[in-house]
Amino acid sequence: MAREYLKKATLTAKSDASEVHETVKTILADIETGGDAKAMEYAARYDRYEGNVLMTAEEIEAACALVPEKLKADIRFAHDNVKRFAEKQKSTVSDMEIEIVPGLMAGQKAIPVDTAGCYVPGGRYSHIASAIMTVTTARVAGCRHITACSPPRPGVGVAPAIVYAARISGADRILAMGGVQGVAAMTFGLFGLPRANILVGPGNQFVAEAKRILYGRVGIDMIAGPTDSLILADAQADPMVVATDLVSQAEHGHNSPVWLVTDDRALAEKVIDLVPGLIDNLPDVNRENAFAAWRDYAEVILCADRAEMAACSDDYAPEHLTVQAGDLDWWLDRLTCYGSLFLGEETTVSYGDKATGTNHVLPTSGAASYTGGLSVHKYMKIVTWQRATREGSRPVAIATARISRMEGMEGHARAADVRLAKYFPAETFDLAADG
Repeated sequence: MAREYLKKATLTAKSDASEVHETVKTILADIETGGDAKAMEYAARYDRYEGNVLMTAEEIEAACALVPEKLKADIRFAHDNVKRFAEKQKSTVSDMEIEIVPGLMAGQKAIPVDTAGCYVPGGRYSHIASAIMTVTTARVAGCRHITACSPPRPGVGVAPAIVYAARISGADRILAMGGVQGVAAMTFGLFGLPRANILVGPGNQFVAEAKRILYGRVGIDMIAGPTDSLILADAQADPMVVATDLVSQAEHGHNSPVWLVTDDRALAEKVIDLVPGLIDNLPDVNRENAFAAWRDYAEVILCADRAEMAACSDDYAPEHLTVQAGDLDWWLDRLTCYGSLFLGEETTVSYGDKATGTNHVLPTSGAASYTGGLSVHKYMKIVTWQRATREGSRPVAIATARISRMEGMEGHARAADVRLAKYFPAETFDLAADG
């Protein structure tokens, strides 16, 4: 049967891109020209903060002292999990070499970028976990310098728990500056910071657009839109658990899509019935976000069977993908497009967002069809090298000369010719492309 939409989205998760682009472009240009002073002007306007922007060791210690011990223990637990996972990821990429032909050696090296700029959202919600996810992976990768940047609150500064998480995760400096101005400060090397080679971390539409504009001058983890989540559930799933998980992700923002894909009509109808009550029971700001996201962006899709459910999921390529259905190994083997996969009721996106160890900086808006999320590998350059003996270069030079001439690139061909003439003066080679 064709997919049946029991609930259809009325909006798509896209902002007014042209207006945002022009605003961000102007701010970046102003700050690049005006330097520290101009960045401070924007901080005063948008962060409403005029305190010290580059936190001192004393300020960091004072902020950390405000964090309750239980929360510190939770942050350390999450950090340890992320660190262990990142270390295992790093072990999957190693330096190597191979003898391509006798006398010709080629290889690869994994080299960390020098400086990472990690953006940690701190506006509506204090994203403690984002500090852990971004800074820890950069430290494990081997980046020489890591700046953590987070929006300060008026009269307060960066949230103490974010400061603590950034410090124990390995940040070298903590920048109390948000939005485009914070991204610009890390990119342009303001306030005495080294220029970032890569910018990572989630942020609002202005932060995302700043990263988009700056990409090429610096590396970025990805261009991210609003967070999105999809649940695959069959008749075995618990409707209350499914509904709760959908609401938990809808609270991210008013334009955060959540989708349920199922082959069981009764489950779908029960979840649709449960969600409004669960949203009503949230605190005010969370309720407003979840209500708008569910009303305008959520979808509930009924499919014929699990094969059609899997195909539907791959078409959506969600950032977060949860399976609450039987035969989890089948789903793990079949599904191909997602940022992070959560198999079974015993795990949930919230776990991955905070503490399991896998990274929560993930591709959104269908980007999971071609890329994965933030990992230790994003901070590393996989570069190649080669060396050869004179005899080993002989067949390569001959092939290079002929291919180059067929392409019309005579200069390339002559770089091979000169070596053959020098290394094998007694030999004659047929180097014509049509020889």
